[in-house]
Amino acid sequence: MLDINQIKEILPHRYPFLLIDKIIEMEPGVKIVGVKNVTANEEFFKGHFPGRPIMPGVLIVEAMAQTGGVLLLSEKKNRGKLVYFMGIDKIRFRKPVVPGDQLVMEIKPIRVRERMGKVYGEAFVEGKKVAEAEIMFAIGE
Repeated sequence: MLDINQIKEILPHRYPFLLIDKIIEMEPGVKIVGVKNVTANEEFFKGHFPGRPIMPGVLIVEAMAQTGGVLLLSEKKNRGKLVYFMGIDKIRFRKPVVPGDQLVMEIKPIRVRERMGKVYGEAFVEGKKVAEAEIMFAIGE
């Protein structure tokens, strides 16, 4: 649905902090599904268990948050604004994410207001849940 260049038009993030490669499904205000292809070339693998690389959990959550950001910022009323990470609740990591995995993030809004909100995110690898969290955000200029 959205390729990397279209994502860059919505989010201000750039390499190495842009953690979504494409959006494969989006229903405004209802749900978004993003994909991150995890490769051995990722910078964080140099220092995060180099002998047995594992994607840091905080980056999995960041990938979910960025996917949610695309959902919110793709709305006309929010174009040109920024989404700020405000908090995380009910976070659970269930399985390590390693090079070669394709991380699929599914995000659904819980509550969205004009300037603040909360989304529920799940991350999957091969259909198995690897992480979940409730992510709070603020929408600003």
